[in-house]
Amino acid sequence: MSQLKPISSHMDGGAPSTPGKFKVDKSPFVHHRLRWHSSLAKLAFWSFVFLGLILLFFYRSPSSPPSSASDRRLLRHSSHPSAPWGGPSWEKRVRSSARVRSGRLTVLVTGAAGFIGSHVSLALRHRGDGVLGLDNFNDYYDPSLKRARQALLERARVFIVEGDVNDAALLTKLFDVVPFTHVMHLAAQAGVRYAMKNPSSYIHSNIAGLVSLFEACKSANPQPAVVWASSSSVYGLNSKVPFSESDRTDRPASLYAATKKAGEEIAHTYNHIYGLSITGLRFFTVYGPWGRPDMAYFFFTKDILRGKRIPIFETPDHGTVARDFTYIDDVVKGCLASLDTAGKSTGSGGKKRGPAPLRVFNLGNTSPLPVAKLVGILERLLKVKANRMMVKMPRNGDVPFTHANISLAAKELGYKPTTDLATGLKKFVKWYLSYYDSGKRSSG
Repeated sequence: MSQLKPISSHMDGGAPSTPGKFKVDKSPFVHHRLRWHSSLAKLAFWSFVFLGLILLFFYRSPSSPPSSASDRRLLRHSSHPSAPWGGPSWEKRVRSSARVRSGRLTVLVTGAAGFIGSHVSLALRHRGDGVLGLDNFNDYYDPSLKRARQALLERARVFIVEGDVNDAALLTKLFDVVPFTHVMHLAAQAGVRYAMKNPSSYIHSNIAGLVSLFEACKSANPQPAVVWASSSSVYGLNSKVPFSESDRTDRPASLYAATKKAGEEIAHTYNHIYGLSITGLRFFTVYGPWGRPDMAYFFFTKDILRGKRIPIFETPDHGTVARDFTYIDDVVKGCLASLDTAGKSTGSGGKKRGPAPLRVFNLGNTSPLPVAKLVGILERLLKVKANRMMVKMPRNGDVPFTHANISLAAKELGYKPTTDLATGLKKFVKWYLSYYDSGKRSSG
């Protein structure tokens, strides 16, 4: 078992808990094994899911006129798919960034300008591993925040190639230039609610993008081990708490969750056929400095400071909406441990030579807290009273609670989160005030 060493934050200025805190109606599915669970039924179900997602992708493709300029717009990339790449100077930068200093891994990090991707890239670089980033810098949220993360990485001598993970020629070129030992695949279309506005972006990034990445990896020689971002959203309507990796994940509550579940099935396929070593990480509500503006803790902070109303969801039975908030430094430790313990891929030239590891881990905090408590902590840190507004939870794909069982990650990875919500939010607020209150940037 690999024991984790403490990793200090590079970007800021045990056993699962008892599930008794939150009252949950037990679904009859939890107590009874129905015939629907047969292998044949599961295969048929997911075949229809995949077919439906593919059809959705084509019907919502760029060739179809969007119904609303704001809701159906295509995400813009700062790097056009045909943007020039290659050449001696470009290859020199790629090789320099991927060169191992004092570590042992050479890692391609997709989504490197994103929240988790930038933190993981810096942590890898600081311990001496070779790191090359890939990001398309789309405008799902303010690209200037991604550019600011890029500047941090550049100071650490990490180069981010601007391009899309669906660009097969670019991926092939990167693997030709650098013999990556590992891939940390974090590029994805995030967000549960945005799927109702732009569903095709989830198919493009989370399914087509994952397949494109796996295709490049299975054809590489040597094949790298792959660690990729799944999501706690795959647990969907599951009412058994805490969520364990062996629990059912066949009732997604959102399109985002469905694409991540589809990704896990696709990962199984590439592991089975091509011998790729694949580890999926189910992240639970990751927060912290340099985070995503679409996350509640982030826009709550902005709105509290502006005196705007803070909507706090409650369940139909007036229950508490709760999340297993997990601090970024703890998640980074889990990511690095997943890379360090990933077994080797066994394929060569696209052909499997033997069985390879296929793993899935929960990376959470095991201590779910009501969203209202998060708001209370922010009030104390910001010294501003929030204008709270209780609203019924909309049917937009959100779920009433998340709660991670991390016993498997603790056993296999030595994963042990140490940051409570109050401590983590204090670090976030310090960063937020420094980043936005300088008067040089707008929080949107």
